[in-house]
Amino acid sequence: MADETYTPPKVWAWDQPSGGQFASINRPIAGATHDKELPHGEHKYQLHSLATPNGQKATILFEELLEAGVTEAEYDAWLINIGEGDQFGSGFVGINPNSKIPALLDLTGPEPIRVFESGAILLHLSEKYGMFIPTDAKGRAECLSWLMWQMGSAPFIGGGFGHFYAYAPFKMEYPINRYAMETKRLFDVANRRLAESAYLAGDQFTIADIAAYVWLGAIHRGAAYGDAATFLSVHEYEHVGRWVSAIDARPGTRRGRLVNNRTGLIERHSAADFDTLDPDLLKGITKGS
Repeated sequence: MADETYTPPKVWAWDQPSGGQFASINRPIAGATHDKELPHGEHKYQLHSLATPNGQKATILFEELLEAGVTEAEYDAWLINIGEGDQFGSGFVGINPNSKIPALLDLTGPEPIRVFESGAILLHLSEKYGMFIPTDAKGRAECLSWLMWQMGSAPFIGGGFGHFYAYAPFKMEYPINRYAMETKRLFDVANRRLAESAYLAGDQFTIADIAAYVWLGAIHRGAAYGDAATFLSVHEYEHVGRWVSAIDARPGTRRGRLVNNRTGLIERHSAADFDTLDPDLLKGITKGS
């Protein structure tokens, strides 16, 4: 039962679990909790991730690059089980001191480069190969603006609305209303933009679309936070719906959503791995994916 008369102490102390679905992995300190080396495959890109919205950003871009013929973008994708605390292993923390997925090790140069935060990975790869980001100053600025819009907005959708609507130990009216309002506002921002443009940054599909699609698309198709699509009346955002459907149909995006996914590929080490899946998954990913 919610305590509506809660008064915060003068100094906060971590003296009890916070409750909710992810209470066992939440803590107010950083750093590794155990020693664990990361596995290593044969490719120049080693991705350590999970098919959450943020994790799908990286795998979608990798698969879109490969779909476009960039063979140098071959990668190994290893599962990080955040429910088991894999993100707190020493090897993973060495790549991402923030202990969040995804994290990438780029071995294409003379020395290893670590890249963490999903937006940084999108920008790193798109600029490296000159794809999915405009090259002219105006187009690049528009793309980066929408990319940063998504990066700043995601906590309101996931840690805000998603947490209090679906994961908190009990329902609380104020935070649900607060973050439902903000999530609907973000849908409206995207809907108004997509009423005048095929994609967020203009006429072409870019990393800005990848970043926003994994969040807005999951809610729009009813695959996130239980009955959130109905609760938020996302059918009202028809231009977002058109955009989600267009991206849903992209083969690279379809494959990318299946990587590090318990209903797809737990690990991905070559294009041939997709041949082991039910063909229907690659024709049209199921609602719950």
